[in-house]
Amino acid sequence: MVLLRRDTVNDVPVSTLRSVISDEIAIEIARLGMVRESSDATTLHRVTELASRAVTGCAGATSVRWSHSDRPEPLVVAASHPDLADLVDLQIARGSGPSFDAVLDRTSVSCEDTLAETRWPEYVPAALRRGVRCFNTTLYENDRVLVTLSLYGVVPGALDPRHLALAELLVAQSGAAVSNTRQYDDVHRTAVQLQQAVEARAIVDQAKGILMHALGCDADRAFAELRRISQTRHVKLTAIAQRIVAGHGHLDDGR
Repeated sequence: MVLLRRDTVNDVPVSTLRSVISDEIAIEIARLGMVRESSDATTLHRVTELASRAVTGCAGATSVRWSHSDRPEPLVVAASHPDLADLVDLQIARGSGPSFDAVLDRTSVSCEDTLAETRWPEYVPAALRRGVRCFNTTLYENDRVLVTLSLYGVVPGALDPRHLALAELLVAQSGAAVSNTRQYDDVHRTAVQLQQAVEARAIVDQAKGILMHALGCDADRAFAELRRISQTRHVKLTAIAQRIVAGHGHLDDGR
């Protein structure tokens, strides 16, 4: 969850945010930062849809999660409209464009009127063909994730700077949500692996007990026999143990 201070949210004045956020939108933004079992793509799609509805003058949005590297690469892309997804694809294919500049320079990039824009000579004509007359890209970064959010307007200057504070909050919340999701996934994965290890150990111990009783041997000899059968049959030791516990294993190696 994005940390809240008394007078600012992500360095954006609370007074500015209050003027552009309805109670309904505020609830949806808060939910973005919650830890939940969801994918990066789901989170990014939610923030693009929310930006399209919540930011005045925004007709559509795209969001990208990037790799942390000297030359960041796009990992996950979301778009509120297919035409806008095409604009992201064009940048990815060319390896350049406003989103790439924002990520490389770690700063916001904006264009008040694409008709007068001289940067990005390949990107701008494609944007104009799709009715984009202005755009703004903001980003969020922490030690785990790097996310950009691009807003598009169909009228020059439609993206009022006073309302872009909301875009900064949205991208920060989406970045926090992606980070939280990845942390959740890491913890969940570790828990599953530990559970599997415990279950495997229990099965092996049961199989050792069966062998100790059948062969009249100690635990070390029983484990050595399990390992010998596993190596002879080229089957994982835990699989051999499961067969023995289930009553389908054999104490010899088939020779």
